Amino acid sequence: MGIGLGIVLLLVGLIFALGVVDLPASIDDAVATNTLGWIFIVVGILAIVLSLAMNAQRSRSTRVVEERRVDPPV
Repeated sequence: MGIGLGIVLLLVGLIFALGVVDLPASIDDAVATNTLGWIFIVVGILAIVLSLAMNAQRSRSTRVVEERRVDPPV
């Protein structure tokens, strides 16, 4: 879920930062969409990096199997 969320935030950030969508003037006056876009881009990249790091830690576990040695009968 972390990688998907990071990609969504990255795409929304790129849309806002590059000005692909024109927002109504009432929203555009209240919120700086360019700055909001760059914030979304940074948070999206951070979410992707953190989720990849968490997945790498999860797969790095080791398993130890103890076997008892049995002497053959004489």
